[in-house]
Amino acid sequence: MAILKIARMGHPVLLRKCDPVADPGAPEIRRLVADMIETMEDAPGVGLAAPQVFQPLRLFVFRVPGGRSTEDPDDSPLENTVMINPEVELIGEERALAWEGCLSIPDLRAAVPRATRIRYRGVDCDGNVTEREATGFHARIVQHEYDHLDGILYTMRMTDFRYFGFTDELDRAAAAQGRQG
Repeated sequence: MAILKIARMGHPVLLRKCDPVADPGAPEIRRLVADMIETMEDAPGVGLAAPQVFQPLRLFVFRVPGGRSTEDPDDSPLENTVMINPEVELIGEERALAWEGCLSIPDLRAAVPRATRIRYRGVDCDGNVTEREATGFHARIVQHEYDHLDGILYTMRMTDFRYFGFTDELDRAAAAQGRQG
């Protein structure tokens, strides 16, 4: 396995709609998935889409770490998951604003509105179907990674640029506000 180079904001591969994966079990796809998981874990990140490693394919990997999920059973911790040729359906009209970052846009964060409940479906390298409903952080990760497959970066989803900035500065401001409150 190998740590892959990550495409940075501005690279054309991040702004295009990705192609379907013709053969999820192909050796080159298996190798790509293994390398993506290693890269995601090394970053450390919670998701990584193929275009972020210069591959314009409809494929992403993700995980939901313990401590980031909520009490909702659809938002429990989840081990590394592979989604090839995924489909995502937003359930209901409810949206929530929460902070997001991206390995392709290092050191920045923004508050982004996302659906609070989704249903998603895809296959892994062995053709096994994964179909779930998700809420909270789990749903946010899947929507973020799925957006990459359509050439959408989280900054394109922002609605209020007051909630966008450098991670270090946002952390400092939050800490200062905590001391004042």
